[in-house]
Amino acid sequence: MPGISGHWAFAFGVLGNIISFIVFLSPLPTFYKIYKKKSTEGYQSIPYVVALFSSMLWIYYAFLKTNTTLIITINSFGCFIETIYVGFYLFYAPKKARVQTLKMLLLSVVGGFGVIVLVTQFLFKGAARGQAVGWICLVFSLCVFVAPLGIVRQVIKTKSVEYMPLLLSVFLTLSAVMWFFYGLLVKDINIAIPNILGFILGILQIVLYIIYNKKEKAILKEQKLSEKIQNHVIIVDENNNQKLPELTEEQIIDIVKLGSLISSGKIHVASCLHNSTCGVEAAKVENMPKLQTAEA
Repeated sequence: MPGISGHWAFAFGVLGNIISFIVFLSPLPTFYKIYKKKSTEGYQSIPYVVALFSSMLWIYYAFLKTNTTLIITINSFGCFIETIYVGFYLFYAPKKARVQTLKMLLLSVVGGFGVIVLVTQFLFKGAARGQAVGWICLVFSLCVFVAPLGIVRQVIKTKSVEYMPLLLSVFLTLSAVMWFFYGLLVKDINIAIPNILGFILGILQIVLYIIYNKKEKAILKEQKLSEKIQNHVIIVDENNNQKLPELTEEQIIDIVKLGSLISSGKIHVASCLHNSTCGVEAAKVENMPKLQTAEA
C-alpha cells in the first residue's frame, strides 16, 4: 500500500507541476495588454509579489525536507517567472504604483524572507526547523490564494471582469486540487491545507466571472442598440398633418425592437386607428400614422 500511495503521490505531484507551470504562465495575456497600453493602470502587483515570496519560502522548506524534488522544480520556475512579471510591472507602472511595489518587495522578499531564514536557523534545530518553516509556508500559501480577493472586490464594485483573467482562476482551482491530493498522499498538511482554501476561492472567482461577464455583455448589447438610434423620431399623421408627441428614448428602443420582430415575421400586428374596426387588411394599415425621421 505505501508503494501504491507513493506512485499516486508522484502522479499528482507531476500533474501539479504541469498545471502550476500553466498557472505561472497564465498572466501572460495580462502583461501583453500592459505592453500594448504601455501602462499598468487597473492592474495590481500584489499577486505577483506574494507569489514570488511564497515560491522562495517553498524552496527553503523543500531543502529542509526529504523527497521534495517536485516542490523544488516548480517553485524554482515560479521564482524565475514572477521576478520577470514584477520587473515588467515596475517598468510600466506609474510612479505611485511603482513605489508601492518596491516597498512590498523590500518588506517581503528582502526583509521578510531574510528574517525567516535567520530566525529558523538560529532558534530551531533538526525536524523542528522544517516544521516551523512548513507552518510559515502554509500561512503565506493562504496569502497567495487570498491575494486575488482584491481583484474580486474590484469586479463586484465595477461590475466588470476586465481585470480578472478567467484562465488564472480556472488553473488555480485545478492546481489546488492536484496539490491537495499530493499533500494528502505524502501526509504533509502544510501542502494539503492551503489548497482547500485555494479550491474554494478559485470556484468563487469562476462563479463571479460567469455572473458579471453575462451582465457586462447585456449592458454592451443595450448600448449598441442605443447607438443605432442617432436620429430624432417624430410621429406624423399624414391624414391631418399633425405631429404627435415626441417619443422618449425608452419608447424609441421599444419601437425598434418591435420593428425588428415584425420585419423578421416572428409576430403579426393587428391595428386599430380612430376607433375603426381592428383588422390586418392592407387598406386599413395604410391609414395608420407613419414614422418619419428628422435630423436632430
